[in-house]
Amino acid sequence: MGEGGHTLFDTAIGVCGIAWEGDVVVAVQLPEADLARTRSRMLKGLPPLPEVRQPPAPVQAAIEGVQALLNGEARDLLEVPLDMARVSPFQREVYALARAIPPGRTRTYGDLATALGDVGLSRAVGQAMGHNPFAPIVPCHRVLAAGGRSGGFSGGSGVPTKLRMLQIERAQIGDSPGLFDGDGT
Repeated sequence: MGEGGHTLFDTAIGVCGIAWEGDVVVAVQLPEADLARTRSRMLKGLPPLPEVRQPPAPVQAAIEGVQALLNGEARDLLEVPLDMARVSPFQREVYALARAIPPGRTRTYGDLATALGDVGLSRAVGQAMGHNPFAPIVPCHRVLAAGGRSGGFSGGSGVPTKLRMLQIERAQIGDSPGLFDGDGT
């Protein structure tokens, strides 16, 4: 697959991380409390990957896409190749459904479970989102609990990070008006 590595990069919500093997992303990490925690959480379970200052062009493009998304650009990041070898077939299905949610829109855990054929899978969908190694490229922040409640969020500082990301995207719940009024609150 080629050389691998990892790097940290600045975004509008803090320092994120990305790891790759060859030209394929193997992990992305939202900001944690400090750089060491961001790096450690991202690399957990991966083979040793050196820190690289200049990633390959496809990974640099992924970084720029994440930066643009977190700056408020409506980017779906579907062009970013992800290595799904470390996730289960169920997680792959859930992540594919999440990636299909356009920026600024949301779905519920139940919506995704129904799309998988059984609304009873809602909790399993939530667990898959909680183990998402690719946030925000797999936009688990766009998946909410029933009734538009935030639900949990394991990235960054938890639910506040999820709400901040939805605010940046000026998110809508289904076909209803945005979550946030005109002044961004």
